[in-house]
Parts: sequence; structure tokens; C-alpha cells
Amino acid sequence: MTPMSFSSGDLIADRRADYAEALLTAGDAAAAADLYLQALDIAPGWTAGWFRLGEIREAHRLPDAAAAFDRALALDPSDVLGARLRLDLIADPRRAETMPSAFVEALFDQYAGHFDEKLVGALGYRAPQLLRAGLAGRYARALDLGCGTGLMGAELRAIAGDLEGWDISAEMLREAGAKGIYDRLEKVDLARLAGADRQWDLITAADVFAYVGALERVVGWVALALAPGGTFAFSTEACPGDDFILQRSRRYAHSETYLRGLLDQAGFTARFGRDTVRMDRGAPIEGLVVFARRRIEVGDRAPDGDLAQV
Repeated sequence: MTPMSFSSGDLIADRRADYAEALLTAGDAAAAADLYLQALDIAPGWTAGWFRLGEIREAHRLPDAAAAFDRALALDPSDVLGARLRLDLIADPRRAETMPSAFVEALFDQYAGHFDEKLVGALGYRAPQLLRAGLAGRYARALDLGCGTGLMGAELRAIAGDLEGWDISAEMLREAGAKGIYDRLEKVDLARLAGADRQWDLITAADVFAYVGALERVVGWVALALAPGGTFAFSTEACPGDDFILQRSRRYAHSETYLRGLLDQAGFTARFGRDTVRMDRGAPIEGLVVFARRRIEVGDRAPDGDLAQV
């Protein structure tokens, strides 16, 4: 976050926070933290101030960073700033199973206006192109989960008869709508997916699971929402081991072992590729590019309308 993206509502507290940021720039993190604490004595209900104090303490290895994040979370249980993620990173990144929905929504609402320029221009984002390259033929009905501004939708439009996009951010959906790519757009929180009331032939999720973490619920939902023989195409950032982890970037990475087991259990046959999906601080980020086909079981209605016998 930028230090003063939210005012405390008190001019004196804000002024002390400004001085604290100047001290931080000058290299005196301890004095900056002390001055922030003085500002918070004046405005103890300032959530963003407590969060910023936690950031300074954590970044400069000062004591009580967790206490500051705890205070921010107590003041805002919806956790727009993502204090819970910072606490998980301090304690154990492996215990962080998902991100607060309010945090994800606010993050992408904030970035929507310059998202394409930042992600494609500055970070070399290419997950949509990698996913499109692995898709063959046409799909009568396609759903783009976490559609954002429509970067994946632009790749899908030529191969999808009916194209739908879902995202948690109203501002992202506004940007996507202005491009005229999708037949329908809907505001949906992937952390709260309920029963599938219709089916698609293709479901995509480009760079979405970096903000989800545990994928059991999403993959289970996709298995119900895909027509038998349908395709689930998605990308993740890659990590070693047999699980997923919250990284210092506050983005999740997933292991191939974790994804293979999850997809197999949910009834998918999957193929995996590895490639650079984006850059971060000048370094390439290795990603997994996954194409999973829902297996056709006995009794399923196959794409041609006949019941599967084997």
C-alpha cells in the first residue's frame, strides 16, 4: 500500500505520519515506527496506520510487527488491507489457505484503470497466450473465471460461441465491458462458489489462482460445471514440493504434485506445461500451464448427446 492512501481523519496524526515517512526515506526506520505510533496514539482507530506500522516493523525487522497487523485486523475484520496475509507470512506461509475477499476486490478495483499497461507492458504477462496456444477447436459455451479486464477473453473470443466472464472486481468488469469481448459479465467471488446451475464446454482461469490458494473447492465446482469431456485450462505460479504456499509477493504458488492429485480426484485427465508466465522485479516467474479434461463416466451425457457406455 502507499503510506497515506487513507487518511486518519486527524490532521495532526496525518502530519506525524508524513514526518515518519520522511524519516523512513532518510533511513531511520526505528524513528519512523516510533512516530507512527505517536500518530496512532492520536488516532487509535486508524486501520491503515496500524497496517503501515506493521509493514515498517516487518520490513526493517523491528519488534511487534504482528501486533500492529493484529490491531489492523481487529479494526477491520473484512480485512481490505490484507493484514491476515501479513500475519500468516510472519507465522507460517503454509497455513494461509486463501485471501480475504475484501482484500482481493479492493486490490483489483484499485488497479483496474491501468491493469493492462502494468501487467502486459511492464511485467510481460503472457498466461492468456500460453493457454490459448494449448486449446484446439471451438467451444459452444466458455466461461472465463477471474476475467479481469478481458485479456484472456480476447484470446478466447474467436473460439467461443458464447463467452461469459466472472470477476470479483466491479471496476475490472467495467473495463472488460468497455472492450465488448464477452456476451455476459457477472460479479462473482470465487471463494463463495455455490452449486453449478448450468454447464460449460470450456472454463479458463488465467493467473487467477495466485489469489486463491487452496483449490479444492474451486476444482470441485469446475468438475460439476463442465460438460462431460469439457476442458479446464488454467495457469499458476509454480513451486516445489507437494502443496501450495503463500509467497513473500503475497501471491500463491502451487506445486505440480498438488494439482495433479487434486485434478485426478475430481475426475480430470490433465497435461502440464511449464513456462515463464510473467516477470517480477526483473526476474522471470515460472508457471504451470494446465489443460484438464473432465473424464466421461458411465451414464454421463457425452458432447454428442449420447449416454456414455464406457
